[in-house]
Amino acid sequence: MDCSQLKSLASFQNLFKELYMSRDLSRGADKTLLWLVSELGELADAYLKQDVNSMKEEAADVFAWLCSFCNLLNIDLEEAVLKKYGNGCPRCSSSPCKCPVR
Repeated sequence: MDCSQLKSLASFQNLFKELYMSRDLSRGADKTLLWLVSELGELADAYLKQDVNSMKEEAADVFAWLCSFCNLLNIDLEEAVLKKYGNGCPRCSSSPCKCPVR
Protein backbone atom coordinates (compact mmCIF):
# COMPACT_ATOMS: atom_id res chain seq x y z
CA MET A 1 0.00 0.00 0.00
CA ASP A 2 1.24 3.47 -0.88
CA CYS A 3 1.54 5.35 2.43
CA SER A 4 0.38 8.59 0.77
CA GLN A 5 -3.07 6.96 0.47
CA LEU A 6 -3.45 6.52 4.24
CA LYS A 7 -6.16 9.05 5.02
CA SER A 8 -8.52 7.17 7.30
CA LEU A 9 -8.46 4.92 10.29
CA ALA A 10 -9.69 2.10 8.06
CA SER A 11 -6.77 2.56 5.66
CA PHE A 12 -4.29 2.31 8.54
CA GLN A 13 -6.03 -0.81 9.85
CA ASN A 14 -5.88 -2.33 6.37
CA LEU A 15 -2.17 -1.48 6.14
CA PHE A 16 -1.50 -3.39 9.36
CA LYS A 17 -3.61 -6.28 8.04
CA GLU A 18 -1.45 -6.41 4.89
CA LEU A 19 1.78 -6.13 6.87
CA TYR A 20 1.13 -8.39 9.83
CA MET A 21 -2.00 -10.56 9.53
CA SER A 22 -0.04 -13.74 8.87
CA ARG A 23 2.08 -13.20 11.99
CA ASP A 24 -0.93 -12.05 14.01
CA LEU A 25 -2.86 -15.19 13.12
CA SER A 26 0.00 -17.43 14.19
CA ARG A 27 0.44 -15.46 17.44
CA GLY A 28 -3.27 -15.39 18.21
CA ALA A 29 -5.51 -12.84 19.88
CA ASP A 30 -4.42 -13.60 23.46
CA LYS A 31 -0.74 -12.92 22.82
CA THR A 32 -1.53 -9.95 20.59
CA LEU A 33 -3.55 -8.43 23.41
CA LEU A 34 -0.60 -8.97 25.78
CA TRP A 35 1.68 -7.15 23.32
CA LEU A 36 -0.81 -4.26 23.21
CA VAL A 37 -0.84 -4.04 27.00
CA SER A 38 2.97 -4.19 27.04
CA GLU A 39 3.16 -1.30 24.58
CA LEU A 40 0.78 0.71 26.77
CA GLY A 41 3.19 0.14 29.64
CA GLU A 42 6.09 1.35 27.50
CA LEU A 43 4.09 4.46 26.58
CA ALA A 44 3.39 5.13 30.26
CA ASP A 45 7.08 4.70 31.07
CA ALA A 46 8.08 7.15 28.31
CA TYR A 47 5.50 9.61 29.62
CA LEU A 48 6.78 9.36 33.19
CA LYS A 49 10.29 10.03 31.88
CA GLN A 50 8.95 12.90 29.74
CA ASP A 51 10.79 11.39 26.75
CA VAL A 52 8.84 12.96 23.87
CA ASN A 53 10.51 10.93 21.11
CA SER A 54 9.82 7.67 22.95
CA MET A 55 6.23 8.76 23.61
CA LYS A 56 5.70 9.27 19.88
CA GLU A 57 7.18 5.86 19.03
CA GLU A 58 5.26 4.05 21.75
CA ALA A 59 1.98 5.77 20.82
CA ALA A 60 2.50 4.54 17.25
CA ASP A 61 3.19 1.03 18.57
CA VAL A 62 0.03 1.08 20.70
CA PHE A 63 -2.00 2.09 17.65
CA ALA A 64 -0.38 -0.63 15.51
CA TRP A 65 -1.03 -3.36 18.07
CA LEU A 66 -4.62 -2.16 18.57
CA CYS A 67 -5.16 -2.42 14.82
CA SER A 68 -3.66 -5.92 14.80
CA PHE A 69 -5.85 -7.01 17.71
CA CYS A 70 -8.97 -5.61 16.03
CA ASN A 71 -8.03 -7.31 12.76
CA LEU A 72 -7.88 -10.67 14.54
CA LEU A 73 -11.33 -10.09 16.02
CA ASN A 74 -12.78 -8.75 12.75
CA ILE A 75 -13.53 -5.41 14.42
CA ASP A 76 -13.70 -2.46 12.06
CA LEU A 77 -12.01 0.07 14.34
CA GLU A 78 -13.14 3.10 12.35
CA GLU A 79 -16.75 1.92 12.40
CA ALA A 80 -16.59 1.18 16.13
CA VAL A 81 -15.08 4.56 16.98
CA LEU A 82 -17.55 6.48 14.82
CA LYS A 83 -20.49 4.52 16.21
CA LYS A 84 -19.49 5.34 19.78
CA TYR A 85 -18.04 8.86 19.42
CA GLY A 86 -19.21 10.11 16.03
CA ASN A 87 -22.11 12.12 17.44
CA GLY A 88 -20.28 13.66 20.36
CA CYS A 89 -19.82 12.35 23.87
CA PRO A 90 -21.55 8.97 24.23
CA ARG A 91 -22.96 10.02 27.63
CA CYS A 92 -24.14 13.62 27.12
CA SER A 93 -24.13 13.76 23.28
CA SER A 94 -22.33 17.12 23.41
CA SER A 95 -19.23 18.28 21.63
CA PRO A 96 -17.26 19.27 23.57
CA CYS A 97 -18.33 16.97 26.40
CA LYS A 98 -20.36 18.61 29.17
CA CYS A 99 -20.31 15.68 31.59
CA PRO A 100 -19.12 16.42 35.12
CA VAL A 101 -15.43 15.66 35.58
CA ARG A 102 -14.92 12.40 37.45
